[in-house]
Amino acid sequence: MRLNVLKITCLAIFAALLFTTVSGKIFTRCQLAKELARHKFPRSFISNWVCLIENESGRSTTKVTQHPNLTTSYGLFQINSKDWCRKGRKAGECNMKCEDFLNDDISDDIRCARLMYDRHGFLGWSGWKNKCKGRSLPDVSHC
Repeated sequence: MRLNVLKITCLAIFAALLFTTVSGKIFTRCQLAKELARHKFPRSFISNWVCLIENESGRSTTKVTQHPNLTTSYGLFQINSKDWCRKGRKAGECNMKCEDFLNDDISDDIRCARLMYDRHGFLGWSGWKNKCKGRSLPDVSHC
């Protein structure tokens, strides 16, 4: 009887570990603004970054978007597999696995997003072009 309980307990623990998913996070505006400031984003651009992230991913680190051109965008900044990362292996301009952008540690996402910004500015993101450029930006000054 004791052996059966032990087997069942071990099986339950194994099943729980097997079905554990990537941890993700949906940021509030203020959490996001503080996190960006902590990663030394210029204060004068944080509203632009918050607007970009809201319109690209809804502030969710687990957002995945399949595109008609057979590419996929991942995570908070919706980093695209065409140029910046590869599914299943480190590659692309950021030398990252795309899946690495789907957890709540956004330091690697930020490194890649900064590279994207250095190359294209905010115009590298359609969410910023269509919803933020020339418009009223989120007020995060109180955060």
